Amino acid sequence: MTITRRQSTPTIPAGDPFRYGWRLVPRPTPDDPDHLEQVPLTLEDVLHPEVGDFIVHSDRHETDRMYLTAVLRARLEPSGAAIVLSDVRIAWDIPELRAHGPDVMVIPGMAARQDWSTFEVAAEGARPALIIEITSPETRVNDLHVKVRHYAQAGVAQYVIVDDVGGRRGKRRLRLLDYRLEEGRYRLRAPDAAGRAPLVIAELWLGVEGDHVVCYDERGEAFGDYVTVVRQAAEAEARAQREAERAQQEAAARAEAEARAAAEAAARAEAEARAAAEAAARAEAEARAARLAARLRALGIDPDNSDNIV
Repeated sequence: MTITRRQSTPTIPAGDPFRYGWRLVPRPTPDDPDHLEQVPLTLEDVLHPEVGDFIVHSDRHETDRMYLTAVLRARLEPSGAAIVLSDVRIAWDIPELRAHGPDVMVIPGMAARQDWSTFEVAAEGARPALIIEITSPETRVNDLHVKVRHYAQAGVAQYVIVDDVGGRRGKRRLRLLDYRLEEGRYRLRAPDAAGRAPLVIAELWLGVEGDHVVCYDERGEAFGDYVTVVRQAAEAEARAQREAERAQQEAAARAEAEARAAAEAAARAEAEARAAAEAAARAEAEARAARLAARLRALGIDPDNSDNIV
């Protein structure tokens, strides 16, 4: 896919030009025609990334992103309700709206995930019903302001922001912002009494515990950490596979038993038909013998006395 990049006023952090990230740009030299130069990303580049861009994120940002992705996949994908994509670029079906790279997006109406680097809304005929962004201090202006306008324009039903407002000594302090699309514009919803935001499509509730996010089910029970969720999802998938294999084996056994019963019924029917044919043949022979005996008696010959028969 060819990506046309619009020119914008670069915003590059002073002192650390690679603070947002970088991309590799072909810059041939006389000695190396395939030379790639590492070019720092701007804040605009982070908002509208290209395929292959490396965007810098913190460890806690990545942990939350992987956790949310694992929980949502375990919740939605086995039933085929939706697919969940993480760190995948999305190209919209609105000409004036450039591509974004959401942290997590949930897309209903798709049968299975593919190996997308860019999800193209127009080509796939589906769009996200939920996008979750996890802010970083350096780039949160994009998530808090620009993407609120853009995702509403794109028709995303719910946009949830896990916002790191910052704390003492660099510690994370999180809040949740829950935007719902109403008449083409986002309206900010207040959290529930427990301070949680419902993830509508997944029937889950998103909350904050300490410096990380936690998902809760309809009973208020929390899903475990990323490792636990991944293990539980793998175990659920393995159970589903075992159940499918057992169902296939049972179906094969039933089919074999039915085939065997059908063969036995056919054999019985054949034996009964053969017995009926033999009985009919015997009856016909006995009838012929009776007719012969009657003719002999009419001639004065006793059919039971063999001396009378020459």
